[in-house]
This record gives sequence, structure tokens and C-alpha cells, in this order.
Amino acid sequence: MSFEKGKNCYEKGEFETALHHFDVLIQKEESQLLFRQYRGRILMRLGRTEEALQDFEYLLAVEPYNSELISDRAVVLHLLGKNQEALEEFDRAANLEPNNPYRYSSRAYFKDRIRDYEGAIEDYQKAIDLDPEDAISLNNLGLVAEKLGRKEQAQSNFKKADELVGYTPKKIPASPLKQDQNGKENALENPIFYHADKKISLDFYLQTLRSIFFDATSRKGFFTFLSSFFGLSKVKKS
Repeated sequence: MSFEKGKNCYEKGEFETALHHFDVLIQKEESQLLFRQYRGRILMRLGRTEEALQDFEYLLAVEPYNSELISDRAVVLHLLGKNQEALEEFDRAANLEPNNPYRYSSRAYFKDRIRDYEGAIEDYQKAIDLDPEDAISLNNLGLVAEKLGRKEQAQSNFKKADELVGYTPKKIPASPLKQDQNGKENALENPIFYHADKKISLDFYLQTLRSIFFDATSRKGFFTFLSSFFGLSKVKKS
């Protein structure tokens, strides 16, 4: 068992295999916090949210001011329906990194999910103010504006996002939620970003990742997280 093998399985969406790898790695080296962080994200992806929460709470007991871990915990709390606690965690992460646009865009996504559309717009705008080339936030801001019936604002944001990455949109309806066998929406397809009216290719995300974080390490970690939730390696630009 090795970290790279487990990480590769995670990135490919082979979550059960990845979980086995990280369980063994943690047994061998419990002090390596990165192993537990990956396991927490894998458990979350498998819908084992209570177990994922235990891992993130363990990690935060060691690193209580790690905003990335706080944000991960917030996502798990949201998936558990504990939205007030989740909001408090998103707020804490943003307070710790007030100049990181990703903190606002991730909180905006959450606010969108709980139908606080005005709050989502405010946070996406904060992210864009900090990084005007954040095409993901521009695109998602447009989606929220559409929900409020602000068609002109939505189209303006879509246009700006598309221009930043040279993307020509193709209208393909897509649900941000997965459905169970009875057609009922349940688990999040991706707890950070979704695109209800536009399918965005992996190329789009690769080109815009640089605008999400200030440092390469965080960008790399987020790409792992993002690609595993989307399965975007199978999506091609038309």
C-alpha cells in the first residue's frame, strides 16, 4: 500500500479501493494527517458522512485553524442536514482567510444550496472582487441570478466567464444532484460547484483552477477533490 496508489484510486473514482488503501496507511502511520484527510473525503464521497465527520473532527483537534479542513467539515455537516453548523464553519474558514476568494465561492455554493440566493450572490461577488478572473464564480453567479429571474445579469456573467476561458457554451440540461432508483434527488453530485444549465468540460476547469487559490499546493489538492466529484475525465469539449 502506498499513498500514491490510494490517491490515484481516489482521483479515478475508485473509492472503495482507495478507502482500503487509506485504512491500511492510517493503521501503519496514524500520525500522518494527510492520510486521514483523504479518507474523510472518500467516506464523504461514499455517503458515509458520519464516519467522514469523525475523521475531520479528529484532524481539526490537531489543526484547529486549518481552513481547508474546516471547509471540508462544513460540507459534511451540510450533507448531514446540519446547515447552521455548516454555515458557522464556512464563516470560520472565511474569517481565517479573508483574502482567499475560494472561501467565499465555497460558502456561496452552500448558500445557494440552502436557497439563500441573495447571500450566495454577495459571496460570489466577493470572490470575484478578489479575483476578477475567477471564471467559476462568474459562471455560478450567473446561475444564481437566473434563479432570481435576473436574466440580463445572468447572461452578462456567463459571457464574462466564457470569455475568460475561451469556452463556447452548449445548452445541455444537467441536474446538480444525483438520483436514486426511485428518481429522488439525494446526495450532492459535487459539494463545491455545480452547473445546472451548462456542462463545463475538464479543460474549462483546468484553465480556471489557477484563479481559485493563491498557491500551487492548494490548487493541486482542490483539483483532486473536484475531479473525483465530477468524474470530469470522461467529459469532452464539443
